[in-house]
Amino acid sequence: MPFDQGRWKHDPFRLTCADGRLYGLGTSDMKAFLALAVEAASSFTAPQLQQPLIIVATADEESSMSGAKALVDARRPQAHYAVIGEPTGMRPVRMHKGILMEAIHLRGRSGHSSDPALGNSALEGMHRVLGELLRWRAELQAQNRNPLFAVPYPTLNLGHIHGGDNPNRICADCELHIDLRPIPGMDLQALREIMQTRLRAVIQDTGLELSCRPLFDGTPAMETAASSEIVRATEALTGHQAGAVAFGTEGPYFTQMGINTVVLGPGDIDQAHQPDEYLAEARIAPMLELLRKLIQQFCVARAA
Repeated sequence: MPFDQGRWKHDPFRLTCADGRLYGLGTSDMKAFLALAVEAASSFTAPQLQQPLIIVATADEESSMSGAKALVDARRPQAHYAVIGEPTGMRPVRMHKGILMEAIHLRGRSGHSSDPALGNSALEGMHRVLGELLRWRAELQAQNRNPLFAVPYPTLNLGHIHGGDNPNRICADCELHIDLRPIPGMDLQALREIMQTRLRAVIQDTGLELSCRPLFDGTPAMETAASSEIVRATEALTGHQAGAVAFGTEGPYFTQMGINTVVLGPGDIDQAHQPDEYLAEARIAPMLELLRKLIQQFCVARAA
């Protein structure tokens, strides 16, 4: 995990308590939650549990989601409800956007820049691609809106581009990387197919070759119904209506298994991936109490 070496005032790999804060890599996002979940669970004995209490940690959540996908493949855990402890400032979240990252490559033909007829510029062709992506983005944002999100529409970012190798050569290859964040109800594979169809159409008369590849498989958007018992319970316990965030979690993979999921953690997202990441000590006791109450309601008090 990158950690901005040299920018920390505190050792990122050792928990440091100072100024009412717990400093260390992952204290906010989201390793502290795992420790708090274990501590909350230790307050109960196995005979008290009328429903199973399962603590899950997955690998590669920041990249490939391979841990969450392995759970789906194994159909485990079998559960009715889940809480994911990503940093939400102790406010429940029942929706988040998805993530799609794609590489778009154009191949043309190199040649000497003194005569355009000697080549076919992939860089000039990418100008058409960029224009079509911006038109598509405007359409997506006009057609898909959800006011629960701070940014209430899907976003499409043109994040990286590289083409050519020298000013006096016609560019033979150009590649663009994009980041698309769909809202719930938008299917990743359908979006990929629509994008590729539109881009092929816009360059069809250029003689350029288009290829697209996912930079990773992508993470679907998540939505848990407002009427779900876990949503209502976390709203009642926190005093906040369940909201929506732009970052992704394992939530949609739990949803695939029929698990009603909320995202609720003690950290703050503005601390995530930052030097001197910290969790305020004042969040520890309330989060423990919240988790204990959820365990009591869903695992102890509930009839088998």
